[in-house]
Amino acid sequence: MNTKQAGTDVGHRPADAGGSGRPGSTMRAATYRRFGAPEVVHVEEIPKPSPRPDEVLIKVHASTVSAADHRARSRTVPAGLGIPTALGLGAFRPRHRVLGMDVAGVVEATGSAVSRFGVGDEVVAMLGAKFGGHAEYVTVVQDAAITAKPRTMGFEEAVTIVFGGLTARGFLARADVKPGDTVLINGASGAVGTAAVQLAKNMGAHVTAVCSNGNRDLVTSLGADRVIDYSAQDFAAGDHTYDVIVDCVGNAPFSRVSGSLNPGGKLLLVVADLKGILQASANTRRSGKLVTAGDLKLSYTADDLADLVRLAEAGRYRPVIDRTYTLSQIVQAHRFVDAGRKKGNAILRIAGE
Repeated sequence: MNTKQAGTDVGHRPADAGGSGRPGSTMRAATYRRFGAPEVVHVEEIPKPSPRPDEVLIKVHASTVSAADHRARSRTVPAGLGIPTALGLGAFRPRHRVLGMDVAGVVEATGSAVSRFGVGDEVVAMLGAKFGGHAEYVTVVQDAAITAKPRTMGFEEAVTIVFGGLTARGFLARADVKPGDTVLINGASGAVGTAAVQLAKNMGAHVTAVCSNGNRDLVTSLGADRVIDYSAQDFAAGDHTYDVIVDCVGNAPFSRVSGSLNPGGKLLLVVADLKGILQASANTRRSGKLVTAGDLKLSYTADDLADLVRLAEAGRYRPVIDRTYTLSQIVQAHRFVDAGRKKGNAILRIAGE
């Protein structure tokens, strides 16, 4: 997943960007001052933010450590995206010292112009490409992608719907999935993949999940009708064809999977290199099959997030948590995500550690 995978800047002001709050008011945060291995991240005291007139201050209870955090920290990005990544994240040192694209927590304070939220509200929010969730507090504009937390979930469960859920929802919306459509999800056991399986099934699709055999039971429990073990079978080499292919891994370019798409089918490249992004429009015109790559046009709203909350409260979206870490265990969390074997989400517990 590229470093902007979780969407556009939603108005979040990270803790290190000014607004330090009361003199002497600090908070704990996982910060990094250079790119590299998990060990570049450490916990320190930094200024606590205070909300501007149109912002809410959230006491963060939980966030996730995602593939986007891995890419941002390590600068490991798909081929050709080094320069665009440097422009967004910083060329020589991190532009945003605190990672974390999503949060679940409690509104602790509100700006003078805030009317949508009050102190004590339990919320979930997408912070966007400026990150900031791996800290005890964060500020978010009230009109950004922030909404009430699912009443049926705790904070650690609730935060799982944000990064993976919004990303999967944004890409599937481009395909206009209809009941009866055949949808293949490559990389079905990760944060975005487990969300995509559930959302596609909720849309009435017949879902084929591509993952390791060890994750077969997981994706089946989420609604997958058919499972392909990628270590035993190449999904693109068989006779099956699909209306929609969602690639959450980055190894299913159009040149490989075009024959696996039905006429008028759609290829959703959640992870793509620069070549795949640049060729998407041309491949669409030549083939008559929609190819959409990268997240340059993805943006998320409070309504998008609220739709996911409604699914969760109705029991139609299940949280998938692999492991949970405390803020003090942030290095271990990054090491685990770096290994690339995460099932669903790696949770970072912050408040109450």
